[in-house]
Amino acid sequence: MWVLIVTALVIIGLSVALLSRGNSVVPAKTQTLTMYAAAGMRTAVEQIAHEYEQEYGTHIDLQYGGSNTLLNQLQVNEFETADLYLAADDFYTDKAVELGLAAEVLPIGHQRAVIAVRKDQKKEIQSLADLLRDDVTVAVANPDQAAIGKATRRLLRKIEVDGTTRWNQLEAAVTQHGVFKPTVNDVSNDIKLGAVDAGIVWETTVAMPSNRDELQAIPVPELEGEPDLISIAVLNSSQQPTAALKFARYLTASDKGLPVFAEFGAHPVDGDIWEEHPQMNFYCGAVNRRVVEDVVTRFEEREGVEINTIYDGCGILTGRMKTIEGQQTSLGFPDVYMACDVYYLDNVREWFQEAANVSDVEIVIAVPKGSDVVRSPDDLIKPGVRVAIGQPEQCTIGALTRRMLDEEGLYDQLIEKQSQPGEVVVEKSSSALLVPDVVTGHVDAAVAYITDVLANEDRVDIVHFTSPLNRAVQPFSIAKSSEHKYLARRLFRQIVNSPDAFKSAGFNYREQEDSSIETTESNLP
Repeated sequence: MWVLIVTALVIIGLSVALLSRGNSVVPAKTQTLTMYAAAGMRTAVEQIAHEYEQEYGTHIDLQYGGSNTLLNQLQVNEFETADLYLAADDFYTDKAVELGLAAEVLPIGHQRAVIAVRKDQKKEIQSLADLLRDDVTVAVANPDQAAIGKATRRLLRKIEVDGTTRWNQLEAAVTQHGVFKPTVNDVSNDIKLGAVDAGIVWETTVAMPSNRDELQAIPVPELEGEPDLISIAVLNSSQQPTAALKFARYLTASDKGLPVFAEFGAHPVDGDIWEEHPQMNFYCGAVNRRVVEDVVTRFEEREGVEINTIYDGCGILTGRMKTIEGQQTSLGFPDVYMACDVYYLDNVREWFQEAANVSDVEIVIAVPKGSDVVRSPDDLIKPGVRVAIGQPEQCTIGALTRRMLDEEGLYDQLIEKQSQPGEVVVEKSSSALLVPDVVTGHVDAAVAYITDVLANEDRVDIVHFTSPLNRAVQPFSIAKSSEHKYLARRLFRQIVNSPDAFKSAGFNYREQEDSSIETTESNLP
């Protein structure tokens, strides 16, 4: 009996062990993002990456080098699945976009070049001219490898002394009694070790904990030109762009990564606040829906954010803004507004930054297919002709129709006709409601955007206006109160990078210049 009992217990024990083994929980693999980072940003980047891993469990694999060296590596290793690229000068991240290596670029902060010396220096180096002395050895980062070297060359090439540039003079001095180094950190290390007497580094380099006790920054007027912008790009090679964008938002958030960069000497931009899953309110005039809707969906999926988009007549949208503002609360106020025309943006201009005009669209008369009842604008006021127009206080198409018909002396007559027995002149609150009345036979003509007409061209014909006022211009603007201005800029960029969608819908797409909203920092407070 004892043998049977022991045997049974052994069998039960083995069974439990096997079942437990089969059901054991395997720890989830930690998500890893690979980031190429300018060597001079190492201290700040490592601290932010560590804090992010502690908070969200994502490991950031950091690989350092000169900004240009890293860019060259990205070009050579085109099949490498790196996720992010942080450069000390946005020239390189912009170049990465131009080369098709990167998509989004997020700004971090500005920094300037300075002369660095040991605090116990004996040679009294105080100016750029001192670096040219025969008794002074100098380290400068190679301008073809590091951003600091490129910035130094750019600034000093603008200054001519004795028939040559300051850069040519410095280059000669370094060649004779100095050294070119691949990164800014190599320059600072040479200064600390006493291998050279001085070097040119970023002000952020001197502020690093490993340098601040030993190095002294000497600002000089020759290096006080336009500061360089530190920025981070999301790479097209990334297999996890949403995760990469999340970390990029964290690193550039005003209450997360940017204070760390400030601690180490950078001058941060006024970044977005941090939210793991940001939400943004988008008020969008109804005419834009045909193009914007798909763009917004793709943007939400890639960024991992939620865009609360409200499509309606612009009179209704601006009325909501005024109600919200009147209650002195920003709850529900739009972060961005894309109007059907500048007419309605002008009504709320005080609450928005400078706008960029994205497209324009023709205003036409829609009539039933094959109908000859209305052949010109004058026919709209004929007795018995049923007409649909926009309500001017509720939607842009209504306001622009009133302006255009008033210019041609027809608007008052059309409104007078509206009050006569048996006549049909209906006013709609949104442009989206006009063409359906023609399609269903409720009216003989409707003044509408050509984009709405083209979507029903198998059942509707077009009568054109000759008036120069027959166009609506669609502006995009970011609210001054928005806490997600850079996220809004990326949405803007996504929209304007869809020219084919605008053209196929019947819009005239407007090319954006360098001063457009996504690149102009002066719009920010």
